[in-house]
Amino acid sequence: MINGAHVIIYSTDAEADRAFFRDVLRYPSVDAGHGWLIFKLPPAEVAVHPADAASHELLLMCDDLDRTMSELTDLGVQFIQPLQQQRWGVRTAFRLPGGGTVGLYEPLHERPHNL
Repeated sequence: MINGAHVIIYSTDAEADRAFFRDVLRYPSVDAGHGWLIFKLPPAEVAVHPADAASHELLLMCDDLDRTMSELTDLGVQFIQPLQQQRWGVRTAFRLPGGGTVGLYEPLHERPHNL
């Protein structure tokens, strides 16, 4: 029935954010026309958390948060949150060139990728 998910990041500088995903994160992409890049994402999962108001959040995952942060820092990425230990993982966040934020975390839970 449903065979994928499409994530949209709204940006005040879409060109800079596309360059970030292409050049810094090195995500492969296709050109949907006129330089409009659509990026391949690593395996994804969805979690539903209780909250007072509905919202969405993008978090990228890694196996070793310290190493990944170090590699991204060497590439000029600036982290905007201190490490936060959660029951489900350790997280931080960084800012995209267009001003948006993306979470980054090392999960401590089992991952459903091989289901």
